[in-house]
Amino acid sequence: MVFMFIWTTRLRKKKALLVAVLIVAVAILLVILSGFLHKSAENGVGRLDTEESRADYLKDLGWEVSPDPVATLQLQLPDPLTEDYTAYNKLQKEQGFDLEDLKGRQVTRYTYTVLNYPGHPDGVQANLYLCEGIPAAGDIIVTGADGFQAGLTFPE
Repeated sequence: MVFMFIWTTRLRKKKALLVAVLIVAVAILLVILSGFLHKSAENGVGRLDTEESRADYLKDLGWEVSPDPVATLQLQLPDPLTEDYTAYNKLQKEQGFDLEDLKGRQVTRYTYTVLNYPGHPDGVQANLYLCEGIPAAGDIIVTGADGFQAGLTFPE
């Protein structure tokens, strides 16, 4: 025995308009959320899912790095950002990144040995932070007595 249900309804203009507005609103919300969740850096860089793509990204910035990272670390950014992260974020904002957008999210830090820092043949590392494969932050660390931290821009 087969049962079949038929449901009919009258769709008035007001209801049809309300349904259409809701569908459009949901579509706009999905587009906005998709753009926010998969937002790349202001320089338009896409996903860096491979060692080669990350090394190429750093090479495009002028850095010659070892092909494999010397360290990889996963960490979750605090929400709210602590004082240390707030200070670090000042450097990141100068480069077009903003850790405020990633509070509470997990990032992966890849650390590479830099082979071509002017005047420093040794003891230089590049840190590249990715969130879901998209560059989220980065810095250059020069170790030693005259050490310092700088942005990813190759020095002139």
